[in-house]
Amino acid sequence: MTAPTKPSAFEPSRYIWKGPALSEARSLPANCYTSEAFFKAEVENIHARGWIIVGRVDEWANPGQYRSVDTVGGPVLVVRDEAGTLRAFANFCRHRGALLLEGCGTARKILCPYHAWSYRLNGAVLAAPSMDETEGFDKAEYGLLPIRLETWAGFVFINYSNDAPPVKEDIGDLADLLASHNMDDMVVTWRKDIEARCNWKLLVENAMESYHTGTVHAATVGAQKSVSFSGIGEWMGMQVLSKSSIAVMNSAKPPFQPIDGLSDQAQQGTFFMFLHPTTQFCCAQDCMWWLTVRPVAADRTVLSIGGCFPRKTVEQSNFEADAAPYYKRWESVALEDVGVLEKLQTALHSRLFQPGPLSWRDDLVHTFDQWVMDRMPEAARSL
Repeated sequence: MTAPTKPSAFEPSRYIWKGPALSEARSLPANCYTSEAFFKAEVENIHARGWIIVGRVDEWANPGQYRSVDTVGGPVLVVRDEAGTLRAFANFCRHRGALLLEGCGTARKILCPYHAWSYRLNGAVLAAPSMDETEGFDKAEYGLLPIRLETWAGFVFINYSNDAPPVKEDIGDLADLLASHNMDDMVVTWRKDIEARCNWKLLVENAMESYHTGTVHAATVGAQKSVSFSGIGEWMGMQVLSKSSIAVMNSAKPPFQPIDGLSDQAQQGTFFMFLHPTTQFCCAQDCMWWLTVRPVAADRTVLSIGGCFPRKTVEQSNFEADAAPYYKRWESVALEDVGVLEKLQTALHSRLFQPGPLSWRDDLVHTFDQWVMDRMPEAARSL
């Protein structure tokens, strides 16, 4: 038997500072984080056109499995239908708009809790009580409204725009960089949603620099060193350098073995790769976790986190006990970040606030801020 070939190494380009000279680069004005009008403009020009992760394919393994997700475009229902097709719908009844399903579970049909309209798992109307005598009513015209859904590497994405490029086009050559982690074969074993009283961009900016780790995370993961990368597609990222996984706290020895066949680049540390506008893939030597920010208002965001391991790791008899330190690390670090960012959100309301100078360690913060502003109409920048 021929041995499997090791994935080819992908050497990402080193990030080169773009835009203003380093001495002139500044953080964004306060209104970009506090203004509801600016936030509404972001919804229309960024979020309504961007790909949103709603979970992993293995979370909908069987027909009837569903999950309700709150997004900037409203409540969404993701369900696997009777034929095995994964679908996304706007999560409201076509009669009077009642919310259909909440949380996650398994259902044979989708039943409205208000007036008992029911739908097949493919979104078609199954029954509409008392509508027989309504002249001109055709239940074929009132199925659930579909939302564009695509998958990549085991992730499930939705998009409110039918004109947006395919998710694979946005991912570009990031797929090559992360290929040796074999994320298609991973299983999600942990999920956590955290309510954050801060602007969505603060969470993204924080995720894209290691500058803060020695202070905010002194008691958990400590100071980190990173290098920044760029490539082809709607992504940017950094790699925190460490010869072993940093997915456990306080430099503890990782319980799990490294993933088989990792590229030379992947063995050098943990990738923190950001896909515009709201998702980060965190790929360590032994696991992967993701963070997605779901904006709610100018000062409110849901930080959604999920953790995955290779299938053969999950099948180990001692998996649950050995995975516990990873779960603790992911939640602890996220809560530390949210805590300091909520205070930052409060401080941004000072009438004396002025944008501060950026460090070379803020390179990706600067890149992300420029990405946002480039997509905002000129009239929206002063809202």
